[in-house]
Amino acid sequence: MTVHLSGTDHAETERSREQIARVLTRARERTAGLTDCVDEAELVAQHSRLMSPLVWDLAHIGNQEELWLVRDVGGREPVRADIDQLYDAFRHPRADRPALPLLDPAEARDYTGAVRAKVWDVLADSDLRGDRLISGGFAFGMIAQHEQQHDETMLATHQLRAGGAVLPGSPAPTAAVPVSGEIIFPAGEFTMGTSTDPWALDNERPAHPVRMPGFAIDAAPVTNAQYLEFISDGGYRRPELWSEQGWAHRVRADLTAPQFWECDGGNTWWRRVFGTMTPLRPQQPVVHVCWFEAQAYATWADKRLPTEAEWEKAARFDPATGRSRRYPWGDADPDETTANLGQRHLEPAEVGAYPAGASPSGVHQLIGDVWEWTSSGFEPYPGFEMFPYPEYSQVFFGGDYRVLRGGSFGTDQVACRGTFRNWDHPIRRQIFSGFRLARDLRAVER
Repeated sequence: MTVHLSGTDHAETERSREQIARVLTRARERTAGLTDCVDEAELVAQHSRLMSPLVWDLAHIGNQEELWLVRDVGGREPVRADIDQLYDAFRHPRADRPALPLLDPAEARDYTGAVRAKVWDVLADSDLRGDRLISGGFAFGMIAQHEQQHDETMLATHQLRAGGAVLPGSPAPTAAVPVSGEIIFPAGEFTMGTSTDPWALDNERPAHPVRMPGFAIDAAPVTNAQYLEFISDGGYRRPELWSEQGWAHRVRADLTAPQFWECDGGNTWWRRVFGTMTPLRPQQPVVHVCWFEAQAYATWADKRLPTEAEWEKAARFDPATGRSRRYPWGDADPDETTANLGQRHLEPAEVGAYPAGASPSGVHQLIGDVWEWTSSGFEPYPGFEMFPYPEYSQVFFGGDYRVLRGGSFGTDQVACRGTFRNWDHPIRRQIFSGFRLARDLRAVER
């Protein structure tokens, strides 16, 4: 059946196609940059048992694109049906993937290129209308987000690899304004999650009212300088600051500082950043700390980690209108003035570097720089509906996962918004994770 679109509908479809083409192209260019900068031996090596070989991520990106866009949305013949099981993330743990008969780098590049060529045909033929998977280009947006999420994972693999620097990047911005203290949010209701963002994933849905007590949240993430005070005060030697599980992990893993930090034997600290040793920048948000470290610091500071709802209210709630916005600064997409995203820099920016990205209440750098640990476990929202497959969210609900919010310097804007939810085990710190603090209001502040 031929679908005839009005002029307005046709123009809207063309705008959507252009947007999809941009985000898919941006993701693929980033993927190429992360894989073309090292030789074949490094692509097939496993740089950490926590991570896949880079060549596995490369072909997995192509395989997911083939499954969803070529076969499901496009109804096209498979490019390589014989490799599906090799790139099924649930079938093979990361530690086992180097032993699989994976595509070599040349084969992986040829495969992802052949898949993308078919995807362009599918996009050209689709009117982006119909069932929920196709409407608004959801499947294309889902795949763009999937590729960018794996790009951030590959970026973390680059941080773990030995050897010199291979990735280009300029130093992150310095502070433009001073930011300190905390912001108080009175008790009240706000709308959490979304039912309208066309590319929001299932765990972000649906929008639902949340009535909350008042709370205070720090205007900025915890900085390296602040975290050094915790270390200097014996934070890693004082079990009373840690939960029982956290202290057991600290001892077992011999944690003494954030990952990639080194002290020269005196009082000078350095951080290894993608193959380069660099002096610690005091006003950058601390990065590469696990949830247990963040929790111990919060206890030391006589505060706590924010709940997921508190973080989202701080990031989205506009007290003037009572409306929840897409980002702290409004509904407009991020740009270089509002957030440190997209691997433009290979590190967090200093606190106060993005005044244009602050929320109406004055909370800074909620988007970009570092993923922020919250106190909340990963659970479905009221009214959650799995879509389009259980392995994205549903199978992870419960357990020991803790939610992270806000994205990092390595997160692309297509995979980052005020409702976006990330999650990981509380021991993980190879991810670009930091935190900010919150507290309950005292009686006189309510």
